[in-house]
Amino acid sequence: MSDVLVIIPTYNEIENISNMLKTVMQLPDGFDVLVIDDGSPDGTADAVRAMMTEYPDRINLECRKGKLGLGTAYIHGFKWALARDYQFIIEMDADFSHNPDDLTRLYHECKDKGADVCVGSRYISGVNVVNWPMGRVLMSYFASAYVRFVTRMPLRDSTAGYVCYRRRVLESIDLDKIEFKGYAFQIEMKFTAWRKKFKVVELPIIFVNRQLGTSKMNSSIFGEAVFGVLKLRMKAIFGKL
Repeated sequence: MSDVLVIIPTYNEIENISNMLKTVMQLPDGFDVLVIDDGSPDGTADAVRAMMTEYPDRINLECRKGKLGLGTAYIHGFKWALARDYQFIIEMDADFSHNPDDLTRLYHECKDKGADVCVGSRYISGVNVVNWPMGRVLMSYFASAYVRFVTRMPLRDSTAGYVCYRRRVLESIDLDKIEFKGYAFQIEMKFTAWRKKFKVVELPIIFVNRQLGTSKMNSSIFGEAVFGVLKLRMKAIFGKL
């Protein structure tokens, strides 16, 4: 078994998931993968099962009934990893917006260079986003600036979803008390790790908007982040985080 697990949540990713898994399996570091599928009606889970026959010891599948939220999928995956011997756990999207080649960079930043949390950052070296509408770029960029202002957390891309955690970070967090499900989940996890004095670093990545399938982004997820950040700050001020 590998010491590193890549968690990929899916909902209707039939156009992407097989190619993504093939790509990750061919990387030199021997990543294991856990796909968490939220009842995709398009056959995503069946595509994963087909890939499992080719890589029976490296690809794993957990199926849940209904869309339960990105945050709960990752919490499910974190607990799955902690019940096994994985020392590094990476969050990743299924749609190739995250370049699989960057898995190696995130992994080795933690394994070899001492980071506890490594964030694949779209904004640490300018704005590295391809094929997003300008309105969405601005919304995402200023959302991260807003998070820095409110929380005082020195990250340029706090909403990033391409993240490597050391096992000890996840073990230190009461995962059942992580509250948020969308963008705010990503912020809450990084903020909690930072408040616990873990070493959180950012590496520049290029984020490419999906070519196939449908985005899961909506206004309610963004709204959760706006108000969730204020709630996180207040909890920190009053010692509840």
